[in-house]
Amino acid sequence: MAILVTGATGFIGSHIARKLVERGEHVKVLLRKSSRTSNIDDIDVERVYGDVMDINSVNEALKGCDTLYHTAGVASFRKEDYQKMEDVNVQGTSNILTAALNAGTKKVVHTSSIAAIGVAPHGGIANEETEYGLDYLGVKYLDTKHRGEQKALELAKQGLAVVVVNPSTVIGTGDIYLSSTAFILWFYKKKFPGYMDGTLNMVDVEDVAEGHILAAEKGKVGERYILGNQNFTLLELFNLLEEVTGVPKPKMKIPYFMALASGYFIERILGMSFPNYSTMDLDSVKLSKFRWHFDCSKAKKELGYSPSNIEESIRKTVKWFKENGYLDT
Repeated sequence: MAILVTGATGFIGSHIARKLVERGEHVKVLLRKSSRTSNIDDIDVERVYGDVMDINSVNEALKGCDTLYHTAGVASFRKEDYQKMEDVNVQGTSNILTAALNAGTKKVVHTSSIAAIGVAPHGGIANEETEYGLDYLGVKYLDTKHRGEQKALELAKQGLAVVVVNPSTVIGTGDIYLSSTAFILWFYKKKFPGYMDGTLNMVDVEDVAEGHILAAEKGKVGERYILGNQNFTLLELFNLLEEVTGVPKPKMKIPYFMALASGYFIERILGMSFPNYSTMDLDSVKLSKFRWHFDCSKAKKELGYSPSNIEESIRKTVKWFKENGYLDT
């Protein structure tokens, strides 16, 4: 039997596909004809052209597959991507997972996000039991990832053998769309005007890919597992980035109200748009006031998940940027 990976040309999906091929698995990938395939061009996979929004291509891709890794999704804080996230993260997830249920797929791993978990109350450390409560913010990425995850858990109750994994901020090699490694690039290019009181949890993409495979092998149906590693404040992270890259960190601390006003003016009044993790878009500013710290002990205990050294992950990310021309301009 084969294994199907959606989103295999992207960051996390390509690493999963590569690891599965290295294990000798027959891997099928669902991709659009317009997809950038540089992440998978050197591995032996069976390509099925289509889209998670196209039911016929989804059904065709699932034929002969007993396992599905659903990693396809859109990660963006840009207003112009709101509808795309609604389509792919919610409806696309419903399409592929419902088709997997109907096809009798034996095991499904759904790639969610810590965004679907939210933050712990009173500034605590969030875990798999934390209840999402950030819908009032109107941040479309969080909202669509949460609703996509809820669909997966609903289908688990209907008989789909699905395990949910929730990666934190993923870094490493192969992020061709700059979906989550962009903040390292912007730091290296001295694009940050200052820092705020934000926090985050970072993890290497190799660890996340391995966590997916462990979830398929050992994860409990209907459960979710946080795939994270180290918690940082932004200042702690900038100190580490300065140490690793030699690039001086920004010295100015930006008050939240000033960043929020600037983000609103730039994005909503001037109509300008910025890449993910630029700290200049409104959604990023809104999220910066929360404590995005997570506990991944459940994945360690139940899956055997063992994340690697995050400093080395930063070095690998910067090296990949250099080798692929991202630092040339």
